Amino acid sequence: MAKDDVEMRGEVEERIINEDYKIWKKNTPFLYDLVITHALEWPSLTVEWLPERDEPSGKDYSVQKMILGTHTSDNEANYLMIAQAQLPLNDTESEARQYDDDRSEFGGFGCASGKVQVIQQIVHQGEVNRARYMPQNPFLIATKTVSAEVYLFDYSKHPSKPALDGACNPDMRLKGHSSEGYGLSWSKFKDGHLLSGSDDAQVCLWDVSGTPKSTVLDAHRIFKAHEMPELNGEEADHDKSETEDGEARQDTETDDVQKQITE
Repeated sequence: MAKDDVEMRGEVEERIINEDYKIWKKNTPFLYDLVITHALEWPSLTVEWLPERDEPSGKDYSVQKMILGTHTSDNEANYLMIAQAQLPLNDTESEARQYDDDRSEFGGFGCASGKVQVIQQIVHQGEVNRARYMPQNPFLIATKTVSAEVYLFDYSKHPSKPALDGACNPDMRLKGHSSEGYGLSWSKFKDGHLLSGSDDAQVCLWDVSGTPKSTVLDAHRIFKAHEMPELNGEEADHDKSETEDGEARQDTETDDVQKQITE
């Protein structure tokens, strides 16, 4: 296929996407109670709401935080980011007539501007493939990187603005993988237990609950893909009941992992 044909095909596809987006945006008042859009400087491959929720006195909205990451070009710095959003309270009415098409927003609740704001940027080495907070300590965030390592950041210990020297300084580096990936999940029942799945067809388990003696931690256990076939993506066993999770944990000390996970 000629270069001109490829470029033309790309332009046509982009126009179709833009038209579909405009149609969707104009119909949002009929589809949703509230839509808030915010243009990031770079795409984010990950997003997760943090559990913290603040209701300012005398306001008709709550302030909630979320985790984002950047996916930049090769020459641009990447960041793990904390953003906050102003969301209407449940008893707040949103009026369709206040939808502003140019600003891509629908619904007014006493705060017409600044609904989404990035409040913290932490330098991250390479793109942030996935970021997840620890349920028992939401300040502690694990990230999947474009390298084989998993990073841990305690964002309460990092400044709101990125380091001037541009250095990536995670609080801990977790080792065990040989390639990047996207699977990442904290245990909801066992403090500090983190599972990670990567393209190397391995699942690594770390326990970060103890007092670290070093900023580098090797995997407590490494499982091959044939041992834990269902944990090669988003590790679902951490969302099971405590009893089921306990059975899976018990098997981390044996070679019979697959039986408990797949049954």
